[in-house]
Amino acid sequence: MTGLGERGGTGRKAGRRSRALKAAGLTLAAVLAVGAGAAGWAYRHLDGNIKSVDIDNALGDDRPPKAVTTPSAPASASPTPTEAVNLLVLGSDSRSGAANQALGGGDSTGARSDTAMVVHIDAGRTTATVVSIPRDTLVTRPSCPLPGGGSTATAYGAMFNTAYAVGGPACAVKTVESITGIRMDHYVEVDFSGFARLVDALGGVTVTTDVDIDDKDSRLHLAAGVHHLDGAGALALARTRHGIGDGSDLGRIGLQQTLVKALLERIASTDLLSSPTRLYEVADAATGSLTTDTGLNSLAELTEFGRSLKGLSAQHVRTVTMPVAPAPSDHNRVVALEPAASALWKSLK
Repeated sequence: MTGLGERGGTGRKAGRRSRALKAAGLTLAAVLAVGAGAAGWAYRHLDGNIKSVDIDNALGDDRPPKAVTTPSAPASASPTPTEAVNLLVLGSDSRSGAANQALGGGDSTGARSDTAMVVHIDAGRTTATVVSIPRDTLVTRPSCPLPGGGSTATAYGAMFNTAYAVGGPACAVKTVESITGIRMDHYVEVDFSGFARLVDALGGVTVTTDVDIDDKDSRLHLAAGVHHLDGAGALALARTRHGIGDGSDLGRIGLQQTLVKALLERIASTDLLSSPTRLYEVADAATGSLTTDTGLNSLAELTEFGRSLKGLSAQHVRTVTMPVAPAPSDHNRVVALEPAASALWKSLK
């Protein structure tokens, strides 16, 4: 069905894309560090916005080993991290409640992980690979600790996104680690509704769609072409799957990757530093949409991480989808395509 799929660029010159990504990183760092020049109450509010989960404590030692790195430069008073790092980035989507119904949330209840990306940043932090895992992938879901005590049973042939549904972030991380054999150094969860608020705070995003989109579930109806979307429209695009292609999750992954790139371009092109009010609005929306592991749960830690990525340029970021094939038991689901999937994960170790 699908092999290793790379998405091409927008056709802009590599130099311009490189500058845009660097500007996005610097702007993000400025947004996260806004409290340094603002009133103490504002800093405390933004810092308190960030929710966190203690993944390391929940999973213990039953995990892939941490990568061993060799320092490439003498230690300094305040070194910027340069070792390779792996993150699991999830987009969580709550579709219950009147507000989400108004945003095209459908009739289901509870939160679920509609987007999953393994982000591998190489040593030196100048190149990276982002791998999307289709939520419809059938996997062996390992036994996971439950927040209230006890654990889930091992489940065979379970949909990948059920890990988050039954065991929260810790189970999502453990399932990804069991699939990939790679330890996730950090966890970042972005709330879809908070993402819509962030888009509005930035004044919307501009995307280009290659085909017409007509999805009654997400309530998105767009002709092929260029569109400027507000938060509700961007959220609908992130949720869309039935209005494009064969209605599978693979089409939605492509749209979400397009949307992430559009958001980075919007951040890079917006002069947030000229308007303290708008800067605070964007920072409030950004931090309010995040749940992280305990290693990234403060403005200081997020800022340090952002600064470590200052040398990462657009032409050195590869975006791919885990190779999959139709599941023999259900052609509405997929399974990892071997040996291509294992080769991909091995290349990131």
